[in-house]
Amino acid sequence: MSYSDILPDPDRHEELYADTPTKRLLAWLVDLVIVAVLCALILPFTFFTGIFFFPVMMMVIGFAYRVITLARGSATWGMRLMSMELRTLQGQKFDLPTAFLHTLGYSVSFAVFPLQIVSIVLMLTSSRRQGLTDHIMGTVPMNKTTLY
Repeated sequence: MSYSDILPDPDRHEELYADTPTKRLLAWLVDLVIVAVLCALILPFTFFTGIFFFPVMMMVIGFAYRVITLARGSATWGMRLMSMELRTLQGQKFDLPTAFLHTLGYSVSFAVFPLQIVSIVLMLTSSRRQGLTDHIMGTVPMNKTTLY
């Protein structure tokens, strides 16, 4: 089974994939702010010792935030603000295992700089604007307002 068997053709339905790299960047910035605010709210509950491991706290809270929001609506709050969501190869919304694996792939590619570069290049050049994790998992970022 190939992408063309299930997902809309990006040449005939380019509105489904239009501007998703830019929207992903903006959504990532919104999500970064949300995670930072959540961590700042948690900080007093650590008796401010969390300041010493704040980057680790950001990673853990960010991972949980991504998994939960992707599992509940196939989009983070930033993605929802940008009117986009992620779909599986079959065009379905993410379930919990898919959200976890996608977040794990995102985290690995974010942690290994060359993989992040590959992911960015793929988002900018592939017909469905998929990043590295999307290509591996068969997931696709799509505009929500025009979903089939």
